[in-house]
Amino acid sequence: MTEKMHQKIHDFVRKDFTPHFGELAGRFGTNRLWRRARQAGSELWLDTGSITSVSRLWTDEFTALTTNNSLLNKEIQAGAYDALVPEAVKLLADAKLTEHQRTLELAFILNAYHGLRLVEQFDAYVSVEEHTDLAHDVDAAVACAKRYHAICPQRFIVKIPLTPAGLLATRRLAAQGVPVNHTLGFSARQNYVAARLARPQFVNVFMGRLNAFVADNDLGDGRLVGERATMASQRLVRQLSQAGRTPARQIAASIRNGRQVRDSLGVDVLTIPPSSAEDFLHPGFEDDELIDRTGVDFQPTFAHGVDPATARLETLWDVDEKLIACLDALEAEDLDSMGPGDLVAFFASRGCGDLLVRWSDKQIAASAAEGKIPKLHNWRAALAEKSIGLDSLMNLAGLLSFAADQNAMDNRVAGFL
Repeated sequence: MTEKMHQKIHDFVRKDFTPHFGELAGRFGTNRLWRRARQAGSELWLDTGSITSVSRLWTDEFTALTTNNSLLNKEIQAGAYDALVPEAVKLLADAKLTEHQRTLELAFILNAYHGLRLVEQFDAYVSVEEHTDLAHDVDAAVACAKRYHAICPQRFIVKIPLTPAGLLATRRLAAQGVPVNHTLGFSARQNYVAARLARPQFVNVFMGRLNAFVADNDLGDGRLVGERATMASQRLVRQLSQAGRTPARQIAASIRNGRQVRDSLGVDVLTIPPSSAEDFLHPGFEDDELIDRTGVDFQPTFAHGVDPATARLETLWDVDEKLIACLDALEAEDLDSMGPGDLVAFFASRGCGDLLVRWSDKQIAASAAEGKIPKLHNWRAALAEKSIGLDSLMNLAGLLSFAADQNAMDNRVAGFL
């Protein structure tokens, strides 16, 4: 696509945008519980792209909103942009795009336009997400992120998934000053790698999904599994940050209820779905419960007779010397000349191939069929032989789940073509 068409898309997305940078402070009111949460050391984000939900919950204590393919798909399926899509289709008519290129551009327009509406109404920082088809393409991911950043450099943060290509793309973007939220992290060791190698502004642990994995597979009640992984990652990321080795900050993501909000206080950032925010507020907590908990060593319990090692839960919170040595050796390489396959091969050669996995087509198909929570019985053998980690399995499932929602959104938009 030509730079002229890129500029037309840029102008189209921004045509009605009226920002209020720094002008809305004090307009949304304040809340005692959120104020205490901020005092405990956590920045507060709402994990939604729904303007209705944000309007109901937003206070001056919140600073950012997160959108993703699943959340935006809800807005698209509800018809929020049925009037915008035909205009965008008309704009792209003369661009001589393939069907796939047009799909990518329409997704870009919708994400960027919706993100600007959130910035406009709440003066929020907004995480906007790339199309899932770019998750394995370094150059395309970098180009798309730079276009997002140009649309709203004051407020947009670009979400890029933790894949081999995503790590390399994020590294290039960070060097160029583009803020990245490195999403789909599930463990301390994944975020240790991302923080050192890619140097994004934010890394994540999807804590609620980890708890759901344990509960859904009858390993235990699931409580405190994600909390333990999140705190382990927070400690490592903070150590690297304090040593000047990364700018990354930890996000506690996929929060499922108010108790998890309380138990995550002190983590750099909490990104909280509306239902969990409401659960935190009602009936609420006493002030002395709302304290920094980053020093707590959460200990999940498991069902009688269950050995957590069989599911490799240790990969969620342990970082061993072998991985540290792998990163030390990697930093001595010419990283900027590496491709995704080179990165995967490097980790395998250092005995860390269970973290960056070369997935087979059969494994990808099996994970896609399962949805966002893997079924342990399908993966016991691979986990036992340590060819995969639980964190890498959860990452694969998460990416494929996002891709399914992206496909649903694309199909809705395709109805206008």
